[in-house]
Amino acid sequence: MKVIDLHCDALLKLSQGNKTGRFKNDPEIDTNQERLNQGQVKVQCFAIFIEPTTHSAQMYSTVLEQVNLFYEEVLNKQANMKHIKTWEDLIHLRRDQIGAMLTLEGVDAIGNDIEKLKTLYHLGVKSVGLTWNQANLAADGAGEPRGAGLTVFGKEIVQLNNQYKVLTDVSHLSEQGFWDVMDLAYYPIASHSNARALCDHQRNLTDLQAKEMFAKGGNVHIVFYPEFIKKDGNASIPDLIKHIDHFCSLGGVHQIGFGSDFDGIGRYVSNLENAAKYQNLIEELLKHYSEDQVKGFAYNNFLQYLKRHQLIETESEMCE
Repeated sequence: MKVIDLHCDALLKLSQGNKTGRFKNDPEIDTNQERLNQGQVKVQCFAIFIEPTTHSAQMYSTVLEQVNLFYEEVLNKQANMKHIKTWEDLIHLRRDQIGAMLTLEGVDAIGNDIEKLKTLYHLGVKSVGLTWNQANLAADGAGEPRGAGLTVFGKEIVQLNNQYKVLTDVSHLSEQGFWDVMDLAYYPIASHSNARALCDHQRNLTDLQAKEMFAKGGNVHIVFYPEFIKKDGNASIPDLIKHIDHFCSLGGVHQIGFGSDFDGIGRYVSNLENAAKYQNLIEELLKHYSEDQVKGFAYNNFLQYLKRHQLIETESEMCE
């Protein structure tokens, strides 16, 4: 069964050490091309993420370096990787192609210059998370003790996302930031978050947050990081599925997807250590849910999200 994955950090890994020729089959890259093929990943989102220790004067150039790696290493050197520049590109993928889409995890690198964000839109960024865990000029992250919401600048970014038909990602935001986004965003999404009711971690969503996301037509994409799945960090695929069960119990059966966080995690769910293992999750889900429901989790709920928000006009069979 084909899969759409809303989050990985392969670009960060590609930016470290030898940058040339690694994406095809480097075993250190969880989402390398061979593993995406093996796991039947039809669309992979590639996050641009800048380490918070990076000097502020170097952040934007580091962003552009990762964008360049996306173009040169992910797209240009792999015949079957197709750049998703517009939402409609998703429904025109050939059977032999894997869609590759840029996302931005934290707007620290743009400083207070909104024109830099517009440049990233033009380069192909289709989803923007305002923060990582720390605070920046747009909002407080989940790890900022102050717990404030969006600044005036942060609200301007959400409104610009709306204008450019770019998703606003609430994963990593403070709780107040989440609620501010829900008041403003036309296209809200959680790209990689789990249920706090099952694992009480600041990065997970409360039931109230999840219900609000579902009520506003947004999707929640389950993350595979063991520490966001189970308190002791020793997680199995059945443990991960419990988070899907919980979100379904809150009314989200048609608004759940996957956002693995591969290449951004140092620990793994047993039998789900990289993108090549995706079908292990699919097979286990099929023991508990109907085939149509599992297709929803794997890819169709995201396509329906795009249709619901009028980002694509027609139904797609691209993943069948």
